[in-house]
Amino acid sequence: MENLWEKYAKVLVDYSVKVKKGELTIIRAGSYLAQPLVKEIYRQVLLKGGHPVVRTAVDGLSEVYIKNATDEQLEYIDPMTEIEYDKAKNLISIGAPLNVKNMARQDSKKLAKRSGVMKRLSEKMLKRSAEGDLKWVIADFPTQALAQEANMSLDEYSDFLIKACYLHLDNPVEKWQEIGEKQQKIADYLNEKSEIRITGEKTDITFNVKGRIWKSCAGECNFPDGEVYTSPIEDSANGQIYFDFPQIYHGNEAQKVLLTLENGKITNAKAEKGEEFLISMINMDEGSKFVGEIAIGTNEMIQDVTGNILFDEKIGGSIHMAVGASYPDTGGKNVSGLHWDLIKNMKNGGKIYADGSLFYENGKFLI
Repeated sequence: MENLWEKYAKVLVDYSVKVKKGELTIIRAGSYLAQPLVKEIYRQVLLKGGHPVVRTAVDGLSEVYIKNATDEQLEYIDPMTEIEYDKAKNLISIGAPLNVKNMARQDSKKLAKRSGVMKRLSEKMLKRSAEGDLKWVIADFPTQALAQEANMSLDEYSDFLIKACYLHLDNPVEKWQEIGEKQQKIADYLNEKSEIRITGEKTDITFNVKGRIWKSCAGECNFPDGEVYTSPIEDSANGQIYFDFPQIYHGNEAQKVLLTLENGKITNAKAEKGEEFLISMINMDEGSKFVGEIAIGTNEMIQDVTGNILFDEKIGGSIHMAVGASYPDTGGKNVSGLHWDLIKNMKNGGKIYADGSLFYENGKFLI
């Protein structure tokens, strides 16, 4: 396992964020459980001549905060965190939850308010990233909580994570570069198109993507990865889309979500479970009612819903649509404190058309 953490750390440091000498690198750990990986990332950053700083979360603090914070406290952003977003050249975030449901019963209005306040930092991160001034990556360390959410043993989940990241291969970077080349061909094809239409179960929706940039994701900002995405023109989404997979955000779950959009804006939202939470998130701010991203998942090593969005949005044969903030590097202009990726299975008759031409059907590319 020591060799595995070393390989994992090297990929994140050398390939994902490409740490250079003298760069301030913030390493965020979701809990003490991630220590073996965080320690190795710290070492690898030092070997690159960088300046690593570790921030380890204490389990349960977020719950205490939401329960007890006043409106004034919810609106406060501490200056140390602001400095990190202003000064860091690299952000490496390692999720390692002890409990994935600790926020599930918290006040959704307070959660929405806090997310809205934090959008200033997320906007800054995305802007600096688009300008090439900041590199970031989100990854996970296998824990019992993640395994239980995925209905696996810890050993099974660890094996799943390793293979989803291609860390079982002698040279995972080479594999991710190969994936990137294949996905770039798809992105190049879509970058010449103007209209995307998605059809399927209870679904028929169109987006205008003219002038927007489709990007290939191959392990640089998310690890594991595997998607091609863009941010559609903000007022262009029209139609209805149904998300059959469970949709999880902040430990809360919405099931069988059905959204109707007119001129880019969500006009009706329904869910068989978690509808109140869904609506509270969509009403977080003005931007949360619009689409920030549409994407096609491509990771064939991920086939089942695990309850972890880092993996689930990459499921080979799925698409996802994010409500809320868009990505400036794709030309997106929507601003919101929300970015909730909603996942849809496409293997059950789903189709995607580009300027009227069918290029994706039943979870497979036809080009």
